[in-house]
Amino acid sequence: MVLIRAIVRPEKATDVMKELLDAHFPGITKMGVYGRGRQMGVKVGDLVYDEIPKEMILIVCSEEDKDTIVKIILRTAKTGKGNYGDGRIFVSPVEEAYTVSTGKAGL
Repeated sequence: MVLIRAIVRPEKATDVMKELLDAHFPGITKMGVYGRGRQMGVKVGDLVYDEIPKEMILIVCSEEDKDTIVKIILRTAKTGKGNYGDGRIFVSPVEEAYTVSTGKAGL
């Protein structure tokens, strides 16, 4: 199992979630987050905004589904030809997972 964490622009999060659902990946957690990337925020005149609002989408999936999910996110979250601030995707191993209601292990 792997955990995919995708940090995307807020206006793209709904599109990403819809594409994942249409591809039969319904298990998603989404939360609002704030941060900045390599561009160190956004400068407007003399003001610097270094806490940019984003949405983080979390998906735990099988290793076999990882590449498909990452490709969907890359395709759907990208703005135009791609811009700074479009987001990042992080993939991490998941050692164990349990369903709270049943105590069952695994996906």
